[in-house]
Amino acid sequence: MDEDSRYEAVRSRDARFDGAFFFAVRTTGIYCRPSCPAVTPKRPNVRFFRTAAAAQGSGFRACRRCRPDAVPGSAEWNVRADVVGRAMRLIGDGVVDREGVGGLADRLGYSARQVQRQLTAELGAGPVALARAQRAHAARTLLQTTELPITEIAFASGFASVRQFNDTVRAVYATTPSGLRETAPGGRGARRGSPAAGIPLRLAHRGPYRAGPVFDLLERECVPGVEEVTGTPGARTYRRTLRLPYGHAVVAVDEPTDTKASTGPGAHPGGWLDARLRLTDPRDLTTAVQRLRRLFDLDADPYAVDERLAADPRLAPLVAARPGLRSPGAADPAEAALRALVGTAGAERLVRRYGTALDDPSGGLTHLFPEPAVLAAAEPGGALGALAAGLADGTVRLDPGADRDEAEAALRALPGTEPAVIATIRVRALADPDVALPGLPGLPGPSGPDVPDVPDVPDGWRPWRSYAVRHLLVEGESRNP
Repeated sequence: MDEDSRYEAVRSRDARFDGAFFFAVRTTGIYCRPSCPAVTPKRPNVRFFRTAAAAQGSGFRACRRCRPDAVPGSAEWNVRADVVGRAMRLIGDGVVDREGVGGLADRLGYSARQVQRQLTAELGAGPVALARAQRAHAARTLLQTTELPITEIAFASGFASVRQFNDTVRAVYATTPSGLRETAPGGRGARRGSPAAGIPLRLAHRGPYRAGPVFDLLERECVPGVEEVTGTPGARTYRRTLRLPYGHAVVAVDEPTDTKASTGPGAHPGGWLDARLRLTDPRDLTTAVQRLRRLFDLDADPYAVDERLAADPRLAPLVAARPGLRSPGAADPAEAALRALVGTAGAERLVRRYGTALDDPSGGLTHLFPEPAVLAAAEPGGALGALAAGLADGTVRLDPGADRDEAEAALRALPGTEPAVIATIRVRALADPDVALPGLPGLPGPSGPDVPDVPDVPDGWRPWRSYAVRHLLVEGESRNP
């Protein structure tokens, strides 16, 4: 989009572009999301930014009405496989906070200077600034949803000192941490929780969200001890345990009703999933949130996906019947890969034998899924042992910054890993939006001598073949429940 097109999106308060870009007003010193309900500023007073971090770095503070730091992430980072896209996924997972810019660069295979230069040139902000903006959002979440002491929140959000925390909150929100806490949506003390009782969150998404098929899939794949789905269709809750860098979590996400979901470009931009996170270490908040967003595909752009797929006569009626259908990812990429290989029953066996028991079980959630190193040592033979060993020693990388083609090549080098399993790993563990599963009529599988391509698949399905597959599978399930 050029700047005139962006201004038209702002003028029409088009929620489709929330997170894709931000605009700032020179006369007020405030930056907003495109759908901000405030009076549209005059064009000469408007500046545009690719990221919230770039707006903050230019001296603008976040709007208190539209809360631009809380928008869904740009769908661009789900699609792009270049270094900038991979870097953004890793920063979202908290790598800069845990490992610094050097750790980010090592994971990407570039020097720290190259990463800094590429991110700054394209996004207007380097990795430190991007991570800082993310820390500010985590701080606001903890301040407004928990009763944690402010000093604890400073370090839980990833700041190195209380002074740095205070300075950042003042710069981003034009208020003190105490003042930000007092402005919690719903009034003082609204939605307050604790890490022990669960931090209440709203996980924002753009556009329509077809939740039923997502919860159907999670319920069908549920592994006892690690996951559970309770309630009836339309009012279900998905709960699971999650291993995180500093500890573990028990997370719960509610199936949204139709009234909560935004349904079109003119609808209210506040579609969300209600979630609760019970963390053993608050420092894991950002990482846990990002992994839930990947699992539920909350950063997708359903407008772009539906527009592209609806142009195909075969898919048009399916898209019309299920606008906003998502392609779920994974909360734990290594776990997703192992489960793709052994299936749900095999995963249940692995949890019973090798899973880590929780000290504080929560209902039916009693274990963490076993780590790859544990499985590699316990069952070293066969395809399971090979995959577990590859994940444990880094031969197979499936983290958010992994190169998808390199990951596929590493998987193909393992004994006993079938093309259908590799394709499933790309869709779920790597959140690849453009994968066609082999064996589905009319769809090509991954390239290889044993998997012939089907030439009549429209190029128009790219780069959203994973979503096309979801439409075909969900339609088949509806006809043959």
